[in-house]
Amino acid sequence: MSATMPGNVNSEDCFEEKLWRAVIASTVEEWVNGPLRLSREAEKFLFDDNADYRTVCYSAGINPEHLRSRLEKIRSRRISELQRIAIAA
Repeated sequence: MSATMPGNVNSEDCFEEKLWRAVIASTVEEWVNGPLRLSREAEKFLFDDNADYRTVCYSAGINPEHLRSRLEKIRSRRISELQRIAIAA
């Protein structure tokens, strides 16, 4: 019986990580493509929230600083694109 326990725990951990990764993926999707209100809420969570953001990332098995760094790069590109569009208009 004890030989099967670690497998069950790993399976549960894996399921929980997948669940939290889905939460992060959904939040990023809302930030990029969601309606303005949801996009702003998602951006606040991804870039301004520290405690909950870190908890969710660690629960997903993701390094919060690494993810935020990658998201910052995306945000910088989006801002640059919007500036170019505004200048061209």
